[in-house]
Amino acid sequence: MPDLPHFLAAGAGSLVGFTLALVGGGGSILAVPLLVYLVGIANPHVAIGTSAVSVAINAAISLVGRARSGAVKWRCIAVFTTMGVIGAFVGSFFGRQFDGEALLALFAVLMIVVGALMLRKGEDEGEPSVRLSKDNFPKLVVYGFGTGLLSGFFGIGGGFLIVPGLIAATGMPIWNAMASSLFAVMSFGVTTAGSYAWAGLVDWGIAGFFIAGGFIGGILGTRTAKNLQTRRGALTRVFALLIFAVAAYMLYEAASGLLRIV
Repeated sequence: MPDLPHFLAAGAGSLVGFTLALVGGGGSILAVPLLVYLVGIANPHVAIGTSAVSVAINAAISLVGRARSGAVKWRCIAVFTTMGVIGAFVGSFFGRQFDGEALLALFAVLMIVVGALMLRKGEDEGEPSVRLSKDNFPKLVVYGFGTGLLSGFFGIGGGFLIVPGLIAATGMPIWNAMASSLFAVMSFGVTTAGSYAWAGLVDWGIAGFFIAGGFIGGILGTRTAKNLQTRRGALTRVFALLIFAVAAYMLYEAASGLLRIV
């Protein structure tokens, strides 16, 4: 029978699915702290593994709608993702060896960095006709591997690392980068999830409810994205502030834990 943690997981999943569909990423960075501090998964490594499974499937659901619209730059994201999967595999291996509480503290620092990058991001329209070329191929390889490495290490989909990486490597418009990023989020998540599942670090019951909530949130997020495209900059700023708030809470919890030990 479902209990309170399962229903909390469904609510957390709906929030992650909503933001993932709305802005093409970013919701996944909230998955781990939500699973730890809201749902109550005590082992940070299990939270990371469960998050990876859930985010990968929710990203796949959101990707379907974006692919139908023709917004995905398949060749560019294929190169980026191939290198990212290699990086995610390496990152997930080292992440499992790291102390769980310290990993959460580093995760909070990463959230602050990502939030700052979101606030600094410009409104450049980009080049809609961008294609894979000999000029952007090396950049896609480097940015893809680095993003995958961080994604695997922290167990996140990496959407808000992927989007600026794609823009920096190719100059594509942010709308195309957000849509394309979902393919990489899904692929990184599958790689990380497989690594953690092999080690027995996934709570499948919680993951099921998280995914179900994410499916509903993804539908609502896709519809909202179509209606609020002109206000995407404002939404990004609000989400960045939310990331700062969650990161501050995580650092507070980490500091409190150290004080209790001392």
